[in-house]
Amino acid sequence: MAVCDACGNEYAQTFQVRTAEGAVYAFDSFECAVYRLAPVCQNCGCRIVGHGAEVSGRFYCCAHCARTADASEGAQIRDTVGAPAG
Repeated sequence: MAVCDACGNEYAQTFQVRTAEGAVYAFDSFECAVYRLAPVCQNCGCRIVGHGAEVSGRFYCCAHCARTADASEGAQIRDTVGAPAG
């Protein structure tokens, strides 16, 4: 049985994630993978599980957090949820 790299649980059905840098991790759930690998929002501290936003090398979970943390550069970020296509 493999051991989860996040929680230490022994589990017969773990899965592996290989990062772009070549590191390989074993996890027993997506929750553990997110906990170990997802970046953290520079404004609110939540894990970024989606597209998020990057401003000047800093990562945010959403456009609101990007604008809140950096009013000058974050103002360029648009939250297009609900906007018509095109």
